[in-house]
Amino acid sequence: MRGVRVGVVTFPGTLDDRDAARAVRLAGGEAVSLWHADADLHGVDAVVLPGGFSYGDYLRAGAISRFAPVMEPLVDAARGGLPVLGICNGFQVLAEAHLLPGAMIKNDHRTFVCREQVLAVENVDTVWTRDFAQGERITIPLKNQDGQFVADERTLDELEAENRVVFRYEGWNPNGSRRAIAGISNAAGNVVGLMPHPEHAVERGFGPDGPAGPRTGTDGLRFFTSVLSTLVHA
Repeated sequence: MRGVRVGVVTFPGTLDDRDAARAVRLAGGEAVSLWHADADLHGVDAVVLPGGFSYGDYLRAGAISRFAPVMEPLVDAARGGLPVLGICNGFQVLAEAHLLPGAMIKNDHRTFVCREQVLAVENVDTVWTRDFAQGERITIPLKNQDGQFVADERTLDELEAENRVVFRYEGWNPNGSRRAIAGISNAAGNVVGLMPHPEHAVERGFGPDGPAGPRTGTDGLRFFTSVLSTLVHA
């Protein structure tokens, strides 16, 4: 994995950039800090758009970040095959940039939700999910207030038919997302967005409860090992 460089973008209001960078390092990659005002991606091999409240979520979550200077080269690179992961606010940014369809609106209960969330893995063919098993149940922390994924029925049907629903909420739909969708991909599978936070489930003692006991869950680490192993063997 050494030598694989994963950029982590920081916007004003980003909260989880350091956590995402730590996850990259724990997986064996090199984390590269990217600033919202950067005009290029500094030769990184993949990019993570982390969670938070970029630009204070003014106007609409992710709407202002979409126009940040770093997004111009990122959008072009993503359309050319660069692996991009959008986590929570990052997912919102990807939707606003039209790299992923649909939109995120206020949770249906109109309150902030923070919990350990079980997800069903629906697609293991993306560059970010290849270390998972089809149908596997994983536990990933969730924290959002604008996490309700919405799209028209035609778009939802296309996502289903093209196997682009990557994760679904299991047991409880915490924000009212259509068809319990927690994460989706683009058609090529190099761009993935999800509302839960895999970077908070990468190290024993700090993540959710796991099979080995309290705070032993590390399901989130496999997002990062997936992309690193994909890039190493490309």
